[in-house]
Amino acid sequence: MGTKKYEIDTAENRAFLEEICMGLLEFGRRFPAPGGSAYYLREDGTPWKEKNREVYETCRMAHVYAIGEFLGFRGGKELLEAAVGALGGEMKDRENGGWYAGLTAEDVPLSGKLCYAHAFVILGASSAVLAGVDGAEELLKEAIEVYDRYFWNEEEGLSCDTWNTEFTVLDDYRGLNANMHTVEAFLAAADVLADETYRIRAGRIIKSVVSWAEKNNWRIPEHYTEEWVPDLDCNKERPDDPFKPYGATPGHGLEWSRLITQWALSAHGEGKEAAPYIEAAKNLYHRAVSDGWNADGAPGVVYTTDWDGKPVVHDRMHWTLAEAVNTAAVLYRVTGEARYAEDYAEFMKYLDETVLDHENGSWFHQLDRENHVAGTVWPGKPDIYHALQAALIPYYTPEVSIALAVKRKLAV
Repeated sequence: MGTKKYEIDTAENRAFLEEICMGLLEFGRRFPAPGGSAYYLREDGTPWKEKNREVYETCRMAHVYAIGEFLGFRGGKELLEAAVGALGGEMKDRENGGWYAGLTAEDVPLSGKLCYAHAFVILGASSAVLAGVDGAEELLKEAIEVYDRYFWNEEEGLSCDTWNTEFTVLDDYRGLNANMHTVEAFLAAADVLADETYRIRAGRIIKSVVSWAEKNNWRIPEHYTEEWVPDLDCNKERPDDPFKPYGATPGHGLEWSRLITQWALSAHGEGKEAAPYIEAAKNLYHRAVSDGWNADGAPGVVYTTDWDGKPVVHDRMHWTLAEAVNTAAVLYRVTGEARYAEDYAEFMKYLDETVLDHENGSWFHQLDRENHVAGTVWPGKPDIYHALQAALIPYYTPEVSIALAVKRKLAV
C-alpha cells in the first residue's frame, strides 16, 4: 500500500480505517459484566475484574456498539442492550436520582455524582435511541431531566461539575472536560430529538470556551473556581491526573476544535455566522499541534504543557492521537487546505507504526516520551470509544453527530 495507506480519500486509507474499526469492535466485545456494566479491559481485551466499572465507560460502550449495529457488526445489538440494561439497572441510583460514578469490583457504588458521567449517559442513550433499543427513549428522557435539574446552569450557559451522592452539596470546582463532553452529548441529543434547545446550549458553552482560549494564546484553561475564574495552577502537584491535569491539554484543544466545527456547521451551515468559529477551531488546532506534536524530538502528542507551551507530562495518551486524526480530517473537509491532509497522513503513519497494537488489538492507551508502552495513568486498554470514532469521523459529514451520520450513511 505504501504511503497511500495513510492519505485521506484513498481506497487504501478507507480500507485501513475499516479494518481498524472492525478490529476494535471485536476487541471490546467482552466488556459486559453480569449486570451489563462495562469492565475495564486489559491489554488483550479481557475484563480486568478487580477494577471499578465506571458509568462513563458503560455509556461509551453503548455508544460504540450502537454504531457497530449500524455497521452490521455481529452481536452489536446484544452488547448495546447489555450496556443500556446496566444504565437502567445496577448503575442507577434509585434512592437519590441520577447515576453513580460507577461500581467497585464488590458492587459498591462509588461516591459522588459527576457531570462528566451524566453527559455520557445522554450520549449513550441518544445512540441507543437511534438503534431502537427497548427502554432507550425513557433512559434519554430521564438523563436529560437529571442533567437539566442538577448540572446545567441556564444563567451561566455552562455546567457545574460534581455533587455529593445525595445531590445536596455542590463542589466549588468548575471544569471544561465535563463541559466538552456535554457539548458532544447535547449535539447528539439535538440531532436525535430534533430539539434545537440542546444545540443552542452547546453554542453557549462554546462561546465561553472560545473567549477564554483567545485570551490565553489559544491554550484552553481547563480548571475554574465557582465563579468561573480560571485556576491556572490547579493540580500543579499532580500534573498527570487522568481527568484534571495541570496546565494546557493539547488533546483537548484538538477535541474542542472538532466539536466547535461540528456545532458551527450544524447551527449555521457554511454561512458567515459559522466563519469566526471555524477560524477559532483552526487557531485551537494549530496551537495544539504546535505545542503538542513532536514537541520533544519524538512523534506523538504530549499529554500536557505549561502556559508557555512547554511540555510538562510527555506521555502520549491514545485519545490525543485519535482527536488529532479526527480534527485534521474535519478541518480538511471544511477548508480544503492541503496542510490538514498532510497532518492527517502523518498522524496515520504514527498510528500504524507505533500506537496500533498489531498483536493484541486496539490501541496502546499510554506511551512514554520514547513511545514505549506505559501504564501509570491508563494501564490496559479500558475502552474503544476514542479509537473507534477516529476510524469513522474522517469519512462522515462533519456537521452531524457520528452515530446518526453512520446510521444514515452520510459518508463523504
